Amino acid sequence: MHTLENKIPPPLVASLIGAAMWLLSFYVPSIAVAEWVRIALALTITALGAFFCLSGAVSFRRAKTTVNPLKPETASALVSSGIYQYSRNPMYVGFALFLVALAAYLASPVALLGPLGFVLYMNRFQIAPEERALKALFGAEFQAYQARVRRWL
Repeated sequence: MHTLENKIPPPLVASLIGAAMWLLSFYVPSIAVAEWVRIALALTITALGAFFCLSGAVSFRRAKTTVNPLKPETASALVSSGIYQYSRNPMYVGFALFLVALAAYLASPVALLGPLGFVLYMNRFQIAPEERALKALFGAEFQAYQARVRRWL
Protein backbone atom coordinates (compact mmCIF):
# COMPACT_ATOMS: atom_id res chain seq x y z
CA MET A 1 0.00 0.00 0.00
CA HIS A 2 2.98 2.30 -0.30
CA THR A 3 1.49 3.49 -3.58
CA LEU A 4 -0.96 5.73 -1.71
CA GLU A 5 1.67 7.33 0.54
CA ASN A 6 1.92 11.08 -0.02
CA LYS A 7 -0.04 10.80 -3.28
CA ILE A 8 -3.41 12.41 -2.59
CA PRO A 9 -3.43 16.01 -1.30
CA PRO A 10 -5.00 16.14 2.18
CA PRO A 11 -7.60 18.77 1.15
CA LEU A 12 -8.77 16.37 -1.57
CA VAL A 13 -8.94 13.48 0.91
CA ALA A 14 -11.06 15.64 3.24
CA SER A 15 -13.26 16.78 0.34
CA LEU A 16 -13.88 13.24 -0.87
CA ILE A 17 -14.74 12.07 2.63
CA GLY A 18 -17.00 15.11 3.09
CA ALA A 19 -18.81 14.29 -0.15
CA ALA A 20 -19.28 10.70 1.01
CA MET A 21 -20.66 11.94 4.34
CA TRP A 22 -23.11 14.21 2.55
CA LEU A 23 -24.27 11.42 0.22
CA LEU A 24 -24.61 9.01 3.14
CA SER A 25 -26.83 11.52 4.93
CA PHE A 26 -29.56 10.89 2.34
CA TYR A 27 -29.75 7.22 3.33
CA VAL A 28 -29.10 7.23 7.08
CA PRO A 29 -31.47 8.72 9.63
CA SER A 30 -30.37 11.89 11.37
CA ILE A 31 -31.03 13.23 14.84
CA ALA A 32 -33.84 15.75 15.17
CA VAL A 33 -32.01 18.97 16.08
CA ALA A 34 -33.17 22.51 15.43
CA GLU A 35 -31.58 23.93 12.28
CA TRP A 36 -30.19 26.97 14.08
CA VAL A 37 -28.42 24.70 16.58
CA ARG A 38 -26.88 22.61 13.79
CA ILE A 39 -25.75 25.73 11.94
CA ALA A 40 -24.34 27.43 15.05
CA LEU A 41 -22.45 24.30 16.08
CA ALA A 42 -21.14 23.71 12.55
CA LEU A 43 -19.98 27.33 12.19
CA THR A 44 -18.23 27.27 15.57
CA ILE A 45 -16.38 24.05 14.75
CA THR A 46 -15.55 25.35 11.26
CA ALA A 47 -14.05 28.51 12.75
CA LEU A 48 -11.90 26.39 15.06
CA GLY A 49 -10.80 24.27 12.10
CA ALA A 50 -9.93 27.39 10.11
CA PHE A 51 -7.86 28.65 13.04
CA PHE A 52 -5.82 25.44 13.09
CA CYS A 53 -5.33 25.39 9.30
CA LEU A 54 -4.37 29.04 9.01
CA SER A 55 -2.11 28.99 12.08
CA GLY A 56 -0.24 26.02 10.64
CA ALA A 57 0.17 27.62 7.22
CA VAL A 58 1.32 30.93 8.74
CA SER A 59 3.94 29.14 10.86
CA PHE A 60 5.28 27.36 7.77
CA ARG A 61 5.41 30.61 5.79
CA ARG A 62 7.26 32.37 8.62
CA ALA A 63 9.82 29.56 8.69
CA LYS A 64 10.10 29.81 4.88
CA THR A 65 9.59 26.09 4.41
CA THR A 66 7.34 24.14 2.11
CA VAL A 67 3.64 23.73 2.81
CA ASN A 68 3.41 20.96 0.20
CA PRO A 69 2.40 17.79 2.07
CA LEU A 70 3.21 15.61 -0.96
CA LYS A 71 6.93 16.41 -0.78
CA PRO A 72 7.95 16.40 2.91
CA GLU A 73 11.55 15.66 1.94
CA THR A 74 11.82 19.24 0.63
CA ALA A 75 11.28 20.78 4.08
CA SER A 76 13.97 23.32 4.84
CA ALA A 77 13.11 23.83 8.51
CA LEU A 78 11.54 21.93 11.36
CA VAL A 79 8.69 24.12 12.57
CA SER A 80 8.06 23.70 16.29
CA SER A 81 6.81 27.15 17.27
CA GLY A 82 3.37 28.72 17.21
CA ILE A 83 0.56 26.20 16.88
CA TYR A 84 3.20 23.50 16.32
CA GLN A 85 3.93 23.62 20.06
CA TYR A 86 0.57 21.93 20.58
CA SER A 87 0.10 19.72 17.53
CA ARG A 88 2.52 18.26 14.99
CA ASN A 89 -0.25 18.38 12.37
CA PRO A 90 -2.49 21.39 12.99
CA MET A 91 -3.58 21.68 9.37
CA TYR A 92 -4.80 18.09 9.44
CA VAL A 93 -6.54 18.80 12.76
CA GLY A 94 -8.27 21.67 10.95
CA PHE A 95 -9.45 19.40 8.13
CA ALA A 96 -10.71 16.84 10.64
CA LEU A 97 -12.63 19.62 12.42
CA PHE A 98 -14.20 20.67 9.11
CA LEU A 99 -15.49 17.11 8.76
CA VAL A 100 -16.78 17.14 12.35
CA ALA A 101 -18.55 20.41 11.53
CA LEU A 102 -20.18 18.77 8.52
CA ALA A 103 -21.30 15.83 10.67
CA ALA A 104 -22.80 18.31 13.16
CA TYR A 105 -24.61 20.12 10.38
CA LEU A 106 -25.92 16.85 8.98
CA ALA A 107 -26.97 15.84 12.52
CA SER A 108 -25.86 12.32 11.72
CA PRO A 109 -23.96 10.20 14.20
CA VAL A 110 -23.02 7.87 11.33
CA ALA A 111 -21.38 10.82 9.57
CA LEU A 112 -18.85 10.89 12.41
CA LEU A 113 -17.28 7.90 10.69
CA GLY A 114 -16.00 10.44 8.15
CA PRO A 115 -13.63 12.28 10.48
CA LEU A 116 -12.56 8.94 11.96
CA GLY A 117 -11.79 7.62 8.47
CA PHE A 118 -9.88 10.82 7.69
CA VAL A 119 -7.71 10.46 10.81
CA LEU A 120 -7.01 6.79 10.08
CA TYR A 121 -6.15 7.51 6.43
CA MET A 122 -3.94 10.47 7.31
CA ASN A 123 -2.08 8.53 10.02
CA ARG A 124 -1.23 5.72 7.61
CA PHE A 125 -0.79 7.34 4.20
CA GLN A 126 0.26 10.91 4.96
CA ILE A 127 1.65 11.40 8.46
CA ALA A 128 3.73 8.22 8.76
CA PRO A 129 5.64 8.94 5.50
CA GLU A 130 6.03 12.60 6.49
CA GLU A 131 7.49 11.58 9.84
CA ARG A 132 9.96 9.21 8.15
CA ALA A 133 11.08 12.05 5.87
CA LEU A 134 11.41 14.52 8.76
CA LYS A 135 13.35 11.99 10.81
CA ALA A 136 15.74 11.53 7.89
CA LEU A 137 16.12 15.30 7.46
CA PHE A 138 16.26 16.49 11.06
CA GLY A 139 17.25 13.37 13.05
CA ALA A 140 17.41 13.82 16.81
CA GLU A 141 15.85 17.28 16.64
CA PHE A 142 12.68 15.81 15.09
CA GLN A 143 12.67 12.87 17.49
CA ALA A 144 12.84 15.26 20.47
CA TYR A 145 10.00 17.30 18.98
CA GLN A 146 8.02 14.11 18.35
CA ALA A 147 8.49 13.08 21.98
CA ARG A 148 7.14 16.35 23.39
CA VAL A 149 4.30 17.24 20.97
CA ARG A 150 1.32 15.05 20.15
CA ARG A 151 0.58 14.00 16.59
CA TRP A 152 -2.96 15.44 16.61
CA LEU A 153 -3.88 17.21 19.87
